[in-house]
Amino acid sequence: MKNLFLIILCASLFIGCKKSIAMESTSTEPVAAANVAPVEFADAKYSEIGKKSLKALSKGDMDAWMADYADNAKYYWNAGDSLVGKSAIDKYWRDRRANVIETISFSKDIWLPLKVNEKENIPLDGYWLLAWYQVTAKYKGGGSMTQWIHTTFHFDANDKIDMVNQYLDRVPIMAAMSKK
Repeated sequence: MKNLFLIILCASLFIGCKKSIAMESTSTEPVAAANVAPVEFADAKYSEIGKKSLKALSKGDMDAWMADYADNAKYYWNAGDSLVGKSAIDKYWRDRRANVIETISFSKDIWLPLKVNEKENIPLDGYWLLAWYQVTAKYKGGGSMTQWIHTTFHFDANDKIDMVNQYLDRVPIMAAMSKK
């Protein structure tokens, strides 16, 4: 009798464990989602968009520079200034490039395209391009400046830039612009 009880106990444990394993494997929760990193490297095409953009700005080709912006784009600086809308961004930079900046060049650039899967401390998830580069600008008044600038670009679902955050030091810019 004890042997029969032991066999039934073992069989029920075996069957119970097998059902538990089967239930785990047929769970409706997506298994892949648990393996997705909060942030991952994105396609290098985003770096190419950034490089192309700076090259166009250097040449003064404002149409090419604005081609990658979404109509609802926003441009923010670390000082709190901002531009809202593609037309406002275009007007500002077109005027600045034609009437204020004589030449501008970018060097020592670093590009990091990222896909943000979980937004925690950032305004938007999706595709971001982080960029660091050295800028040298000569102004129409004769002054010049060189500094490092950090820029973040966010891309919409159509791979258009819909937000730019630019971190720079305004002091050398203002000093270079005031020289006559």
